[in-house]
Amino acid sequence: MDELHLKKEKLISRIQSPGKIAVAFSAGVDSTFLLKICSEALKENAVALTCVSPVNPERESVEAADFCRENGIKQIVITPDLLSLDAFVKNPPDRCYHCKKALFTALKEAAEKEGIHTVADGSNASDTGDYRPGMRALDELGIISPLKEAGLTKEDIRILSKEEGLPTWSKPSYACLATRIAYGEAVTAEKLRIIEKAEQKLFDMGFTQARVRMHGSLARIEVEKDKLALLAGENISAEINSYLRSLGFHYVTANLAGYETGSMNRDLSVM
Repeated sequence: MDELHLKKEKLISRIQSPGKIAVAFSAGVDSTFLLKICSEALKENAVALTCVSPVNPERESVEAADFCRENGIKQIVITPDLLSLDAFVKNPPDRCYHCKKALFTALKEAAEKEGIHTVADGSNASDTGDYRPGMRALDELGIISPLKEAGLTKEDIRILSKEEGLPTWSKPSYACLATRIAYGEAVTAEKLRIIEKAEQKLFDMGFTQARVRMHGSLARIEVEKDKLALLAGENISAEINSYLRSLGFHYVTANLAGYETGSMNRDLSVM
């Protein structure tokens, strides 16, 4: 057996250990693969926990519900009021810690009501870099990360997802909408709504890996580096500029480096 499939066997063994497991399920690449493997290994003893909130685009909630229905997996939906959490709304550098602490506390409570004492998230071995304060909250709450424990990287998960026939194997990476707002600028429902609409516009125009970073009234667009020329095309750029300005942005710019994971964290060096 090759190294990749040895990792998968290690994952299955870890999943089977608690007997019952609840997966924090967002419909992303990682949590979809984890939920699928949990469902195969544990049958009805694996459930999905999905958060519906303004920080998550509606399309993700729809995809999560569709996946669970199509695969016969019980889904529990929670609707935490993250915007009532002062430490989250103020958007400090450790915003993600406060968000994850509140969110996964609610997820654990929902799982406990189902008689499930183990909650898993989709963190993987590629998530050890960058600035990730949310990981501390997971550790404090005893959330397990089976993909990371098995040594599975993002690329590993994509390969195994394709083998499983999962449509998410080629799905672009994603993060909550609050990550688009510059640190120190308040997170509001209106800002999240604007960002969701702005990014959906880019997706509708054929950009698959896209972000709209919000710096006050300035929008900083990130797309795949090989799509920068398309973004700069006269008709495309004019349409995007017009639409984003109609949403309330005064200035619409593009990151010439293309899409960069965690690019907002650069601000931390000057805070």
